[in-house]
Amino acid sequence: MGAPAPAPAPAPARPRVALCLALLLASLAVALALTVPWTVLPGADLQTDALADFTPEQLAREVAFHEALRPTSYAALAVGLAVAALLGLTRAGARVVTAVARPLGGGWVWQVLLGTLALTALGRLATLPLSARSEQVLRDYGLSTQTWGSWLGDVAKGVGVGAGITALVLLALVTLARSAPRTWWAWGALATASLVVAGSFAYPLVIEPVFHSFRPLPPGELRDDLLALAARDGVTVDGVLVADASRRTTAVNAYVSGFGSSRRIVLYDTLLAQAPAREVELVVAHELGHAARRDVLAGTLLGALAAAAAVLALALLLSAGPLCRRAGATGMGDPRVVPLVLLLVAVAGLAVAPAGNLVSRRIEARADVHSLDLTRDPATFVASQRRLALTNLADLRPHPLAYAFFATHPGPTERLALAREWERLR
Repeated sequence: MGAPAPAPAPAPARPRVALCLALLLASLAVALALTVPWTVLPGADLQTDALADFTPEQLAREVAFHEALRPTSYAALAVGLAVAALLGLTRAGARVVTAVARPLGGGWVWQVLLGTLALTALGRLATLPLSARSEQVLRDYGLSTQTWGSWLGDVAKGVGVGAGITALVLLALVTLARSAPRTWWAWGALATASLVVAGSFAYPLVIEPVFHSFRPLPPGELRDDLLALAARDGVTVDGVLVADASRRTTAVNAYVSGFGSSRRIVLYDTLLAQAPAREVELVVAHELGHAARRDVLAGTLLGALAAAAAVLALALLLSAGPLCRRAGATGMGDPRVVPLVLLLVAVAGLAVAPAGNLVSRRIEARADVHSLDLTRDPATFVASQRRLALTNLADLRPHPLAYAFFATHPGPTERLALAREWERLR
């Protein structure tokens, strides 16, 4: 499966890489400025007050839930980063990469593929006890309906899918670095951006069925109303599906999946079981807002630009030398660089999370306004958001740092305030 790891290859020209990175970042900034709705409801005064919409008992239950969940969640994050650092900044990770490929001849292709799988599995095993504790908290509060066997099966699926995709991306980058050591970064940026676009289109068809089973929503008034709502919004949908979420959770949700003529409305069966039909329509109207505004396509293009920029930043970091030497690798063309790359990706993901979440929250807020514009029913919107918050035990008064790093959607109190301001202004 390939020759041994190469000697140090000629490094890419750092000034050229830096210039291209600067141009990509500038393009990303322009794209963000043009596509992200930084003001979703002009003139709105979004003052929030959890006590105005939730009882002290409801607030106390939510606080107790998050106080039980946070320690293990934060500990799992810290342990995961510590394990990644141990494997990526010492030669321990390089030894794992070479060892797992040895039974198959030790070729560099096997080192990349099996090394990525082994390192991902090691990181997940290190955090598994903490994840199990978090799962128990979800059970204690009635949010999880899984058996432990089903939960472990989902963990294994997650590791398999995540490691498989990561391994293919890394194999492409290592292959390019070995065949074009001076220009791999340019080809790698193009390839990674292309994979982001392809993955966005393939996700509903390939990844979603791994974790959910789907069935058509039976013919009836609700199905007719949802299809009519989509038609009134100018959004073409192929059908309405129901996902078997109840075998995992009591949480409620809905989303619109796919592109163009293959787009479909997906409802959690828990939503159908718990919410009145009118609230289901409000939730779906929000999701139709994403389709009407082409948010998935815009997000895909932003993700492609960000992925390309990440490859150029990676090339700059690896060409500096010290990091590779600590990891026992000679450069991107050396499969022993895999643990270091995994560490850098993890750190970068955490570092850019606040910016990414801010963009996500603005887009979600615009979809809320779209839902209100489409249905003209702020009272039911408020009722549905209260139900979502109470059923999913959402954090009603999040800490600012937790909100910045982990909140992809506006908080429940923000969404309730938005609905009331929409009613006042419209």
